[in-house]
Amino acid sequence: MDKRVSKPRDVRRRHTEEFKQALVQRSLEPGASVAAIAQEAGVNANLLFNWRRLRLRAQTPASDAKAAPVLLPVTVVAAVDPVATAVPTPSGPPPRTVPSGIIEIDINSARVRLLGAIDEAGIRIVLRALASAQ
Repeated sequence: MDKRVSKPRDVRRRHTEEFKQALVQRSLEPGASVAAIAQEAGVNANLLFNWRRLRLRAQTPASDAKAAPVLLPVTVVAAVDPVATAVPTPSGPPPRTVPSGIIEIDINSARVRLLGAIDEAGIRIVLRALASAQ
């Protein structure tokens, strides 16, 4: 018995470059539905999305051509105490000074350092977060 193996025929449709570009151009218009355009043209929407991706990739510059990072100028100035520079208004009470300080809390192997104006609600939030992490 002699068995012959036949090659499968290539049943894929071939589309012209003009056809692809026309569909891609229509799909890139604002408010266009890629699925509707693909269905109307008789092609799979995924195929149209692939054509779009290829075109957009060809239009964008290569990732190697990214602009180099730019360093911005920085000026360091002495810290200004907002309480000392505040000018009290004659009609209102003098400005309140905001207490500042440092609170360090050691719990197991964690150390939490709270800087600046610290209120009771803030400490509660930190302690709850630490308790839930254990």
